[in-house]
Amino acid sequence: MKSPFILFFSLVLFTNIILAQEASQWRGKDRDGIYDEKGLLKSWPAEGPKLLWHYDNLGDGHGSASVVAHEKIYVAGAANGKGSLFAFTLDGKLAWSSPYGDEWTESFPGTRTTPLVNDGKVYIMSALGKIACFSSDLGKQLWSVDIMKDYDGRNITWGVTENLLIDGDKLFCTAGGVKNNVIALNKNTGKLIWSNPGNGEVSAYCSPMLITLPARKIVVTMTEKSILGLDAETGKKLWSQEQTNQWAVHANTPIYNNGYLYCVSGYGCGGVMLKLSADGTSFEKAWKNASLDSRMGGMVLLNGKIYGLGDQIKGLHCIDWKTGNELAFDKMNNKFGSIISADGMIYTYDESGEVALIEPILTGFKKISGFKVPFGSAQHWAHPVIENGRLYVRHGNSLMVYDIRK
Repeated sequence: MKSPFILFFSLVLFTNIILAQEASQWRGKDRDGIYDEKGLLKSWPAEGPKLLWHYDNLGDGHGSASVVAHEKIYVAGAANGKGSLFAFTLDGKLAWSSPYGDEWTESFPGTRTTPLVNDGKVYIMSALGKIACFSSDLGKQLWSVDIMKDYDGRNITWGVTENLLIDGDKLFCTAGGVKNNVIALNKNTGKLIWSNPGNGEVSAYCSPMLITLPARKIVVTMTEKSILGLDAETGKKLWSQEQTNQWAVHANTPIYNNGYLYCVSGYGCGGVMLKLSADGTSFEKAWKNASLDSRMGGMVLLNGKIYGLGDQIKGLHCIDWKTGNELAFDKMNNKFGSIISADGMIYTYDESGEVALIEPILTGFKKISGFKVPFGSAQHWAHPVIENGRLYVRHGNSLMVYDIRK
């Protein structure tokens, strides 16, 4: 019989291995905007929750922070056309910063994406198509790939904007080439594992998601005119569905739940619900809804209802997951923005700079509290992040950290 000490040590070791392999990434561990937190405030003072610290020298950027529990905070920014990856301690001290090359300087300059942290490494992709991998402890660059040069990728109007996805040893991204459209790289070396031509379309600002089924894992993303489903292991294209709007912008990560896949786009396009076959190789269209057309703020699924901030019909929408019927709508501040959820509450961050705390109720939702972020520059486009009772809000050159625990 093993001693209690050995059993305890084995449990701690196993837990640490699992945590090291989990990704800290865009919109939480499942990329669905739901943060597994408890014991959070259900209302805020008029001035907002307590501001613990802020850092105001990130440079230009619209990507969120990636927070590794009990370790570090990672975020990217650009200055003078050069991108850098920053690592902070949890109390706001700069641990290291590492440059990774040229960044976007045209319309809405700065970094676009959220660092992806997995197994001791941090990954970032520039708006010009460079993917760089760093050690998470010291910020040493380990490898880099240029998807424009190495895989004949094509850039898009506002720069490639994709939060990288990881599964096992595979790092997925949309190169946007005619031949190399969606690719999987080895996360340790950057070498190509597979490539698929997709529908030969350019990328569409979409960050892919992973569906795990009994028969296979599926990578789902949206390109210029299509929703794509690919086998994660082989790269084989399983199916595609037309999805179009006037600017070929499909910036929201899809949501999957219990056999159903919801994809939504802005500029009046709206959302479509697809019912996947049991093995994931085909689908049927369940419904369409045009009233909720989030441009790039994501959506959350809570208690059978989809919540999101609209684009052409601005305000907070509540849509029934099963039918697509709109259950509730409120103009709020008549702004588009991003949305996340934790501890049963909804958090929005709109283009006016207001962070709002909203309670879902039987008939829809009720705004409880709100405050304007006091620091930062340019657009309010980065999605908020919640980790260990703290709310992280990035506004251009500033990162603000709030205590939202009871």
